[in-house]
Amino acid sequence: MSETPDSAVRTYIDSHRAAFLDDLAEWLRIPSVSAQPEHAADVRRSAEWLAAKLRDTGFPTTEVWPTEGAPAVFAEWPAEDPQAPTVLVYGHHDVQPAAREDGWDSDPFEPVIREGRLHARGAADDKGQVFFHTLGIRAHLAATGRTAPAVHLKLLIEGEEESGSPHFRALVEQHADRLAADAVIVSDTGMWSANTPTVCTGMRGLAECEIVLHGPGQDIHSGSFGGAVPNPATAAARLVAALHDQHARVAIPGFYDGIIDLTDRERALFTELPFDEEQWLRTARSTATHGEQGYSTLERIWARPTAEVNGIGGGYQGPGSKTIIPSSAMVKLSFRLVAGQDPDHIEKAVRDWAADQLPAGIRYEITFGAATRPCLTLLDHPALQSVVRAMGRAFQQPVRFTREGGSGPAADLQDVLGAPVLFLGISIPSDGWHAPNEKVELDLLLKGVETAAYLWGDLGENWRDAH
Repeated sequence: MSETPDSAVRTYIDSHRAAFLDDLAEWLRIPSVSAQPEHAADVRRSAEWLAAKLRDTGFPTTEVWPTEGAPAVFAEWPAEDPQAPTVLVYGHHDVQPAAREDGWDSDPFEPVIREGRLHARGAADDKGQVFFHTLGIRAHLAATGRTAPAVHLKLLIEGEEESGSPHFRALVEQHADRLAADAVIVSDTGMWSANTPTVCTGMRGLAECEIVLHGPGQDIHSGSFGGAVPNPATAAARLVAALHDQHARVAIPGFYDGIIDLTDRERALFTELPFDEEQWLRTARSTATHGEQGYSTLERIWARPTAEVNGIGGGYQGPGSKTIIPSSAMVKLSFRLVAGQDPDHIEKAVRDWAADQLPAGIRYEITFGAATRPCLTLLDHPALQSVVRAMGRAFQQPVRFTREGGSGPAADLQDVLGAPVLFLGISIPSDGWHAPNEKVELDLLLKGVETAAYLWGDLGENWRDAH
């Protein structure tokens, strides 16, 4: 009996599994820790290793792109059909710091397989999830008889994600013409669980600031001057108290301007996930949920904007008392943003709000850091549907939808390239990103390979009007 396309893909993956894992282990042995200057040469070596391996995979163009920091890797493999859509895969080859004394059961840069799990720094975040595309594209070609992928395929694998991607946007802007794509696939994400395959449809953005308040020119006696001059610590407390209304809604005028609200369908899909709120609270080391009224916990952390106090201080902090009016105080705030919110608008709204809240006699400075834009792909987008179908074929069960509450460089790709961002990841929460004994489940890693093998054909067949 002849093989079906799906069985041909699985046969190819199974026959090349051992060599694939050997190659991945070789890459994982390179300690490409971007945050530590002593590993700068290793990060460069990691980029060069990947470029060479992509060339061996069949990519006719592979390049190492320098930045002011760590290098990125670019690869390109055109489709035979000039009308095929163009897809850019994003990931990163740098990793978090790791040492045996942090609590690892084995050397973090000497990969080891235990009970069907590959343990090493970067196994899941993000080398494993980048590398599954190499076997995925080869399985796609083998099963279809093609000599080139069904889409114009590009890869951009950066080297500074674990250091905050400080040069990433400039890199994307510099090479925008070569990176131009109809869709971006981000393989630096995860699934709900091993038994519940999911596709992430969006990530929140981030704006953050520090507000420093000044009152008297020095600390002064609270008996001699208290009640007669403004106190910057009191002003800081009042500022924080004014951040939300009684319904835990952000009270900054204009904060919610332009947001894209959850649809009824999205809210219903969130309820299909096997969410255990009590377990989630234990993970959060908290005893009760709290947030904007009218929304569930998942809706609050995935699809609603927030304002959080990250730090507050001022005045005497030592033992006993020191009856002063402090000369200064400070507040650190962060704002998680959802689709439709503009970080520049949020910055202006926060500045205007602070000016209205603070009394005469309090001088202040507000300093904003670099912002990250939110990204969202609508559920009916044809490229997203291709990802869902490909993952459903690999996992042989329905695929559900999530969002992520955090932020990442994916929004820069969406912003600069004007392309929708889609998320394809197979990592699960227990993989321990950034933690000792980071691992990836080998069965899930190979499901990622299989998903990638199906995805390019599905996109080429069902999204020919991308241009």
